[in-house]
Amino acid sequence: MKLLKNILRNIKTIKITGPVNIEISSVNFDSRKIADKSLFIAVRGTKTDGHNFISQAIKNGAIAIVCENLPENLKNNITYIKVKNTSLALAYIASNFYDNPSYKIKLIGVTGTNGKTTIVTLLYNLFRSLGYNTGLISTINNKINDKEIKSTLTTPDALQLNTLIEEMVTNNCSYCFMEISSHSISQNRIAGLNFTGGIFTNITHDHLDFHKTFDNYLKTKKMFFDNLPNIAFALTNIDDKNGNIILQNTKAKKYTYSLTHIADFKTKIIENQISGLHLNIDGNDIWCKLVGRFNAYNLLAIYATAAILGKNKLDVLTAISNLNHVQGRFDFIKTPDNIIAIVDYAHTPDALKNVLNTICEIKNKNTQIISVVGAGGDRDKTKRPVMAKIAYEKSDKLILTSDNPRSENPETIINDMEKGIKDNQDNNKVISITNRKQAIKTACALAQSGDIILIAGKGHEKYQEINGVKYPFDDKQILKDILLNNKDKKKIS
Repeated sequence: MKLLKNILRNIKTIKITGPVNIEISSVNFDSRKIADKSLFIAVRGTKTDGHNFISQAIKNGAIAIVCENLPENLKNNITYIKVKNTSLALAYIASNFYDNPSYKIKLIGVTGTNGKTTIVTLLYNLFRSLGYNTGLISTINNKINDKEIKSTLTTPDALQLNTLIEEMVTNNCSYCFMEISSHSISQNRIAGLNFTGGIFTNITHDHLDFHKTFDNYLKTKKMFFDNLPNIAFALTNIDDKNGNIILQNTKAKKYTYSLTHIADFKTKIIENQISGLHLNIDGNDIWCKLVGRFNAYNLLAIYATAAILGKNKLDVLTAISNLNHVQGRFDFIKTPDNIIAIVDYAHTPDALKNVLNTICEIKNKNTQIISVVGAGGDRDKTKRPVMAKIAYEKSDKLILTSDNPRSENPETIINDMEKGIKDNQDNNKVISITNRKQAIKTACALAQSGDIILIAGKGHEKYQEINGVKYPFDDKQILKDILLNNKDKKKIS
């Protein structure tokens, strides 16, 4: 139980009607989850408006309401708090209700278009290997030490965030590494949190269905760094053309990392093979199990972060050499007769380009690249033809298929993709197969010894979303099943 007046600390209120010296049992923005003596926050969402459920929240036991517009008929036994922005109020209220847990842990946020999941997961694994109690908040899963908690969003809502961080503090976690999506910044989900540091990976074409313009997308990412305190650090990839712009107005201490420019932290790729990367980081040679130039950036970012946090550099490099790839990120299997099948989450033009460039770098002269690529429904349509064009140019065979069509007709999505290659399309090179499983089967049937198959777009996901229903679907497991059957059940390593 918490006193309402304490929960409202740092909240800019316009008007309060009713007592604030009352005890609150819980806080929620979902009227269905309201219990006796709860505080209900009426948040305006993309699909529903919490103001329409104020009366239902009161029926369920709410004794206090936070809203932007007061109801016409105020009830005598209810306290009403009017604010300008309820989503912002929710974030601070959540922090206050859970005793501001982000101030009791070193919270590191990672944002950018690509690499967020890999970096936070590698940081979590690195710090666990160094002996620290550590938390993780990511697209794939959330973790409190070795306890795994299912993840539904890249960045959870403010209540879930503070609940997770509070549990991390209770379990004596020293660090938490967290993905920061542009949606979460825009929707105030991370407001009220105290960050020890922030990492910027890169920014490319994505989420324009939500942000409308690239400039808005960039400004949203920048807001995270603008709000970092002066005791925090801000680490940026200056090989990205917007790397320095992102940090222009931050009060945090600035650090840079790079493969090609003068920077605080540098690495050089000596070898890039399917078996891993040979890197020189800060003058030290290291062999890593991860593959590709994009992973050289990811590994450099986690090295830099650990160094900034005061960890012994040689201990960090030793631990990095033992890190494995992240689920669904250049996640590959290899058959006994030397077919390599890669599953990757690449669902943006830049991510797809990076993965295919890596494949081109590691392949043999006679290797055929067979790519299976789709695009998500109800999302940014402008990237569809761009992704198809990239895949077409860098593959020997291209199969266009479904990703998560959601409420859209998958054939319409494929048609949008085909627009990117219609001017120079070789009909013998491109196949469109709406059924994703059949597309994967076809790619496997086309592959010969020494070839590389890329299944892009879904990565770690274990479902395919069609018309609001999530059906079980695992790209990597399907690949294994097909290749096992096609290869007389020989073991895949």
